Amino acid sequence: MTLSNGDSIAAHNFSLQIDGVQVEYLAEVSALSMEQDVIKHTQNSANGKPVVRMMPGIQQGGTVTVTRGQTQSSSFSTWINESLAGNMAMARKNASIIFMDYQNNPVKRYNLRNAWCCKIESGAPKAGEAAVLTEQVTITFEELVIE
Repeated sequence: MTLSNGDSIAAHNFSLQIDGVQVEYLAEVSALSMEQDVIKHTQNSANGKPVVRMMPGIQQGGTVTVTRGQTQSSSFSTWINESLAGNMAMARKNASIIFMDYQNNPVKRYNLRNAWCCKIESGAPKAGEAAVLTEQVTITFEELVIE
């Protein structure tokens, strides 16, 4: 089932892939952002009146934060460790945030080029609390392509 005209994508059905491998046990994707510089170009028209044109400038890198339950999965932890160690040849990977319809068909994809982990924050364990231990990872990327 694809989305009908006027339907929006449900926020609960998403995944994260890193170099084509799906990250398991993902709880949240937040703060996806990227900026592009704006060039303000002022000139005079043929009749001497000022004309201001706004043009796209250099695309800045972006960030996204993902929250996941801490597991024994070594692939995600290895990627984090490569980034933190500065081994950028291994750390820079292509990642995709994929939103799906109710039948798990991809309907929107945010492709993050040359992505790597720039921050990790562990959840706070508390004695006697019935909750999972999570980690938040901030991923920085050089280019965003939306499909």
